[in-house]
Amino acid sequence: MLMNILNELKGCRTIAVSGHERPDGDCVGSCMGLAQFLYRAMPDARIDVFLESISDALEEHIAGAEKINHSYQTDIEAYDAFVCLDCEKTRLGASEPIFDRARRTINIDHHVSNPGCGDVNYVVPEASSSCELVFNVLDPEGTGAPFMNEETARNLYIGMVTDTGVFRYSNTGRRTMEIAGYLMTFGFDYPTLVRDIFYEKTIAQQRITARVLLDSALYCEGAVLAGIADKETVAQYGASDSDLDGISSQMVLTRGVECSVFLHELPDGRYKGSLRSNNYVDVARVCESLGGGGHVRAAGFTADGDPQVLLQNIIEAVSAQLAAEKNRK
Repeated sequence: MLMNILNELKGCRTIAVSGHERPDGDCVGSCMGLAQFLYRAMPDARIDVFLESISDALEEHIAGAEKINHSYQTDIEAYDAFVCLDCEKTRLGASEPIFDRARRTINIDHHVSNPGCGDVNYVVPEASSSCELVFNVLDPEGTGAPFMNEETARNLYIGMVTDTGVFRYSNTGRRTMEIAGYLMTFGFDYPTLVRDIFYEKTIAQQRITARVLLDSALYCEGAVLAGIADKETVAQYGASDSDLDGISSQMVLTRGVECSVFLHELPDGRYKGSLRSNNYVDVARVCESLGGGGHVRAAGFTADGDPQVLLQNIIEAVSAQLAAEKNRK
């Protein structure tokens, strides 16, 4: 059921906003899009946004990025309300204890694996992004949010662009385009945003992507492309975690490939997996079997174990889906 965020926060004097670990454009955009709106709509309330560090591109273009609390330190014991965006509470990282202490919790998300973790939940897996859902709760009557301005519009647009692959992923719907078109009327430089945030890469990103592609292998008669990077390889190219974002999305663009798999080793020895698909492999289902989750076409997980064993388990799960699709046809 669609909510009106101002009704849900009525009477609140202290409000915390946060999203998942390793925040991406949709996470940061939804958190700061909501925050910028609330700064104007509730000027007497204290709004604190808690997030881990963000990419240089997001730092440059997200309005209000300088106000993000990266330390998670606060003098407030229990916030009147906590808004959890783009995830459920177990993915909040260091802000989960703040969520647990809050007097009222609100969860807004579009991940199919999220059952809803708040006192109030607005979880719509069919939506393109959490930014799309934030726009809905800011403008529930569809008459134009009275406190919308260029900064809020820019932040929400950034999140929609990143989670839809510049409106080319299958999660892009008519409503997505209508909202994006409305946001663009606020006059921000959207061509530059798209280039800087979605397309521009660091030299470390370019080099490690090339290395992963060079060492990658095809499976399932060429329908699956998989690559692995251990921490020594990541260190060799001077790459950070953010430099590894987008590699699986690049891999799935290979002709003939239905699903891409990218595994990279974390400093603690665990492996993070990122899966993408084009048409019919449900990668969220695959990742859920490994303790992760996400969307039908984009999902991930973090797990212990030998990367070759993890890869073999993934290939078997994807292969079963490919066989089922072939039999269906």
